[in-house]
Amino acid sequence: MPVKIRLARHGRKRHAYYHIVVANSRAPRDGRYIERIGSYNPNTNPATIELDFDKALDWLQKGAQPTDTARAILSYRGVMMKKHLLEGVKKGAFDEAEAEKRFEAWMTEKETKIQAKVTRLAAESDEAYKARLEAEAKVNEARAAEIAKRNADLAAEAEAANAEEAAEEVSEEAEAATEEPAADDSAEENTEA
Repeated sequence: MPVKIRLARHGRKRHAYYHIVVANSRAPRDGRYIERIGSYNPNTNPATIELDFDKALDWLQKGAQPTDTARAILSYRGVMMKKHLLEGVKKGAFDEAEAEKRFEAWMTEKETKIQAKVTRLAAESDEAYKARLEAEAKVNEARAAEIAKRNADLAAEAEAANAEEAAEEVSEEAEAATEEPAADDSAEENTEA
Protein backbone atom coordinates (compact mmCIF):
# COMPACT_ATOMS: atom_id res chain seq x y z
CA MET A 1 0.00 0.00 0.00
CA PRO A 2 1.70 3.28 -1.12
CA VAL A 3 1.36 5.82 1.66
CA LYS A 4 1.46 9.59 1.13
CA ILE A 5 1.70 12.55 3.46
CA ARG A 6 -0.60 15.13 1.94
CA LEU A 7 -3.09 17.90 2.61
CA ALA A 8 -6.84 17.43 3.03
CA ARG A 9 -8.81 20.59 2.27
CA HIS A 10 -11.32 21.97 4.78
CA GLY A 11 -13.01 25.30 5.36
CA ARG A 12 -15.27 27.42 3.22
CA LYS A 13 -14.84 28.72 -0.29
CA ARG A 14 -11.90 31.15 -0.68
CA HIS A 15 -10.97 30.61 2.96
CA ALA A 16 -9.53 27.11 3.08
CA TYR A 17 -7.38 25.50 5.72
CA TYR A 18 -5.82 22.06 5.50
CA HIS A 19 -5.24 19.00 7.62
CA ILE A 20 -1.89 17.30 7.14
CA VAL A 21 -2.72 13.60 6.88
CA VAL A 22 -1.09 10.28 6.17
CA ALA A 23 -3.28 8.48 3.64
CA ASN A 24 -3.35 5.77 1.04
CA SER A 25 -2.41 7.37 -2.28
CA ARG A 26 -5.51 5.83 -3.91
CA ALA A 27 -7.91 7.39 -1.36
CA PRO A 28 -9.78 10.60 -2.29
CA ARG A 29 -8.19 13.91 -1.35
CA ASP A 30 -10.65 14.75 1.43
CA GLY A 31 -11.66 11.15 2.08
CA ARG A 32 -10.37 8.40 4.29
CA TYR A 33 -6.94 8.75 5.87
CA ILE A 34 -4.74 6.69 8.17
CA GLU A 35 -3.66 9.38 10.63
CA ARG A 36 -3.88 13.14 11.01
CA ILE A 37 -0.50 14.61 11.95
CA GLY A 38 -1.15 18.35 11.82
CA SER A 39 -2.87 21.34 10.27
CA TYR A 40 -1.92 24.19 7.93
CA ASN A 41 -3.70 27.55 7.74
CA PRO A 42 -2.42 29.76 4.89
CA ASN A 43 -4.93 32.53 5.71
CA THR A 44 -2.72 34.01 8.42
CA ASN A 45 0.53 35.85 7.82
CA PRO A 46 2.88 34.05 8.42
CA ALA A 47 0.99 30.83 7.77
CA THR A 48 0.02 28.84 10.88
CA ILE A 49 1.44 25.32 10.90
CA GLU A 50 0.71 22.88 13.70
CA LEU A 51 2.56 19.61 13.27
CA ASP A 52 3.20 16.54 15.40
CA PHE A 53 6.93 16.43 14.73
CA ASP A 54 7.56 12.91 16.02
CA LYS A 55 4.68 11.30 14.09
CA ALA A 56 5.71 13.04 10.87
CA LEU A 57 9.32 11.90 11.29
CA ASP A 58 8.18 8.36 12.11
CA TRP A 59 6.03 8.17 8.96
CA LEU A 60 8.85 9.53 6.80
CA GLN A 61 11.23 6.92 8.20
CA LYS A 62 8.65 4.20 7.45
CA GLY A 63 8.66 5.28 3.80
CA ALA A 64 5.69 7.61 3.44
CA GLN A 65 6.18 9.99 0.51
CA PRO A 66 5.14 13.63 1.02
CA THR A 67 3.51 15.62 -1.79
CA ASP A 68 5.29 18.78 -2.93
CA THR A 69 3.32 21.10 -0.64
CA ALA A 70 3.56 18.70 2.28
CA ARG A 71 7.32 18.40 1.69
CA ALA A 72 7.63 22.20 1.81
CA ILE A 73 5.68 22.30 5.09
CA LEU A 74 7.74 19.48 6.61
CA SER A 75 10.93 21.18 5.49
CA TYR A 76 9.77 24.49 6.99
CA ARG A 77 9.18 22.78 10.34
CA GLY A 78 12.50 20.90 10.23
CA VAL A 79 11.21 17.34 9.83
CA MET A 80 13.08 16.83 6.56
CA MET A 81 16.28 18.20 8.10
CA LYS A 82 15.98 15.85 11.08
CA LYS A 83 15.39 12.89 8.72
CA HIS A 84 18.45 13.88 6.70
CA LEU A 85 20.62 14.11 9.82
CA LEU A 86 19.39 10.74 11.12
CA GLU A 87 20.31 9.14 7.79
CA GLY A 88 23.78 10.66 8.19
CA VAL A 89 24.01 9.02 11.62
CA LYS A 90 22.98 5.63 10.12
CA LYS A 91 25.70 5.93 7.48
CA GLY A 92 28.30 6.78 10.13
CA ALA A 93 29.09 10.31 8.88
CA PHE A 94 28.71 11.68 12.44
CA ASP A 95 27.30 10.64 15.79
CA GLU A 96 23.86 11.34 17.26
CA ALA A 97 25.10 14.15 19.52
CA GLU A 98 26.55 15.98 16.50
CA ALA A 99 23.27 15.49 14.61
CA GLU A 100 21.29 16.91 17.52
CA LYS A 101 23.68 19.85 17.79
CA ARG A 102 23.35 20.63 14.07
CA PHE A 103 19.58 20.32 14.25
CA GLU A 104 19.34 22.69 17.23
CA ALA A 105 21.54 25.25 15.44
CA TRP A 106 19.33 24.99 12.36
CA MET A 107 16.15 25.34 14.41
CA THR A 108 17.37 28.42 16.30
CA GLU A 109 18.35 30.06 13.00
CA LYS A 110 14.94 29.21 11.54
CA GLU A 111 13.12 30.56 14.61
CA THR A 112 15.05 33.84 14.45
CA LYS A 113 14.06 34.22 10.78
CA ILE A 114 10.42 33.56 11.59
CA GLN A 115 10.50 35.97 14.53
CA ALA A 116 12.17 38.63 12.35
CA LYS A 117 9.39 38.26 9.80
CA VAL A 118 6.71 38.55 12.49
CA THR A 119 8.30 41.71 13.95
CA ARG A 120 8.75 43.18 10.45
CA LEU A 121 5.10 42.56 9.62
CA ALA A 122 4.01 44.09 12.94
CA ALA A 123 6.19 47.16 12.31
CA GLU A 124 4.81 47.55 8.78
CA SER A 125 1.29 47.25 10.14
CA ASP A 126 2.00 49.93 12.76
CA GLU A 127 3.54 52.24 10.14
CA ALA A 128 0.56 51.77 7.84
CA TYR A 129 -1.79 52.53 10.74
CA LYS A 130 0.14 55.70 11.61
CA ALA A 131 0.15 56.78 7.95
CA ARG A 132 -3.62 56.27 7.75
CA LEU A 133 -4.08 58.32 10.94
CA GLU A 134 -1.90 61.14 9.57
CA ALA A 135 -3.76 61.15 6.26
CA GLU A 136 -7.08 61.24 8.10
CA ALA A 137 -5.82 64.09 10.30
CA LYS A 138 -4.81 66.07 7.19
CA VAL A 139 -8.23 65.48 5.63
CA ASN A 140 -9.91 66.58 8.87
CA GLU A 141 -7.75 69.72 9.03
CA ALA A 142 -8.60 70.55 5.41
CA ARG A 143 -12.30 70.07 6.15
CA ALA A 144 -12.06 72.22 9.26
CA ALA A 145 -10.26 74.97 7.31
CA GLU A 146 -12.89 74.81 4.56
CA ILE A 147 -15.72 74.98 7.09
CA ALA A 148 -14.03 77.89 8.89
CA LYS A 149 -13.59 79.72 5.57
CA ARG A 150 -17.22 79.07 4.64
CA ASN A 151 -18.35 80.29 8.07
CA ALA A 152 -16.16 83.41 7.73
CA ASP A 153 -17.62 84.10 4.27
CA LEU A 154 -21.16 83.66 5.62
CA ALA A 155 -20.35 85.92 8.57
CA ALA A 156 -18.93 88.56 6.20
CA GLU A 157 -22.04 88.33 4.00
CA ALA A 158 -24.26 88.62 7.06
CA GLU A 159 -22.19 91.61 8.26
CA ALA A 160 -22.51 93.26 4.86
CA ALA A 161 -26.27 92.58 4.80
CA ASN A 162 -26.58 94.04 8.31
CA ALA A 163 -24.54 97.07 7.27
CA GLU A 164 -26.77 97.56 4.20
CA GLU A 165 -29.90 97.24 6.35
CA ALA A 166 -28.47 99.73 8.85
CA ALA A 167 -27.57 102.12 6.01
CA GLU A 168 -31.09 101.75 4.57
CA GLU A 169 -32.60 102.43 7.99
CA VAL A 170 -30.39 105.48 8.42
CA SER A 171 -31.30 106.74 4.96
CA GLU A 172 -35.01 106.09 5.61
CA GLU A 173 -34.76 107.97 8.90
CA ALA A 174 -32.95 110.79 7.14
CA GLU A 175 -35.68 110.92 4.46
CA ALA A 176 -38.35 110.85 7.11
CA ALA A 177 -36.59 113.62 8.99
CA THR A 178 -36.36 115.77 5.87
CA GLU A 179 -40.05 115.21 5.05
CA GLU A 180 -41.29 116.21 8.53
CA PRO A 181 -39.86 119.76 8.46
CA ALA A 182 -41.45 120.32 5.06
CA ALA A 183 -44.80 119.29 6.50
CA ASP A 184 -44.18 121.64 9.46
CA ASP A 185 -43.44 124.50 7.04
CA SER A 186 -46.71 123.95 5.20
CA ALA A 187 -48.56 123.85 8.51
CA GLU A 188 -46.94 127.14 9.49
CA GLU A 189 -47.96 128.66 6.18
CA ASN A 190 -51.55 127.55 6.76
CA THR A 191 -51.59 129.14 10.21
CA GLU A 192 -50.19 132.40 8.90
CA ALA A 193 -52.73 132.68 6.20
